[in-house]
Amino acid sequence: MEAVIEKLLYASRWVLAPLYLGLSLALALLTLKFFQEAIHFFPLVFSASESDLVLVILSLVDLSLVGGLVVMVMLSGYENFVSSIDIDDGEEKLSWLGKMDAGSLKQKVAASIIAISSIHLLKKFMDASEIENDKLMWYVIIHLTFVVSAIGMAWVDRMNKSLK
Repeated sequence: MEAVIEKLLYASRWVLAPLYLGLSLALALLTLKFFQEAIHFFPLVFSASESDLVLVILSLVDLSLVGGLVVMVMLSGYENFVSSIDIDDGEEKLSWLGKMDAGSLKQKVAASIIAISSIHLLKKFMDASEIENDKLMWYVIIHLTFVVSAIGMAWVDRMNKSLK
């Protein structure tokens, strides 16, 4: 009975596969949004101010960082929790694929969130004259919370590795 339960539990990891496949759909939607933003702004580029142009570029960078985060979570999550990804010899393979465990994935996700948060904070600072000081303070506090959390997670992972 125990062996049957263990096999069933182990096989249930495949329930995650549709979630990772769904992330590829989310990546496609993100790509559409990226080009929608770029195409929407293109006719306005000569009449826009420099700060508006910078804000649009930051939005595009933000979308690309989120896309990279989705790819990282999708591929390494699948490889860590479902099944290894078999790539034929001679085909292009991402250098980090198969080398990222759950702990390093958490650190990469945290670093990506900090980068995304930094871009959002920079956007807010560019419009600082339009934002109330207490709101701006909360944006900074939230960003610092992400930074401190990432440092804490990295510290805990480092302590766990030293205990092994």
